[in-house]
Amino acid sequence: MHPNKESGLTAESLALEYLSNNGLKLISRNFSSRFGEIDLIMKDLDTIVFVEVKQRNATIDDALESISPSKQKKLVRTAQYYLSKIGHDIPCRFDALAINSNKQIKWLKNIIVL
Repeated sequence: MHPNKESGLTAESLALEYLSNNGLKLISRNFSSRFGEIDLIMKDLDTIVFVEVKQRNATIDDALESISPSKQKKLVRTAQYYLSKIGHDIPCRFDALAINSNKQIKWLKNIIVL
C-alpha cells in the first residue's frame, strides 16, 4: 500500500475513534461518487455529519488550510449526491478533523455553511 494511502487510513481510523467516543455513529467510510469522496459519514443524533479528515506533519492549522474552496465544492456535491440516494431530506453539516504528527486532533463543526 502506498505510504500516503496508509497514512490517510490511519488518520481516518483515529478520527472515527475520536468521533465515536464523542457520541457519533458511523454510517459510511470513504463514500465515493463521480463528484468526489467523503472520508466519513456519521450520525449525530438526528443530523448527518459529512467529515473531512486531514493529517499533516506540520501544524493542525496547516491541515485545516488544505481544505480548499474547490475541495469544499466537491464535498458539497458528493454530499448532495449521497442525500439524493437515501431519498429523504435530513439535517446535515460538514465537519473537519485535523490531526498533526503528534496525533493531536482538532474538531471543527460546520465548516461549510450553505
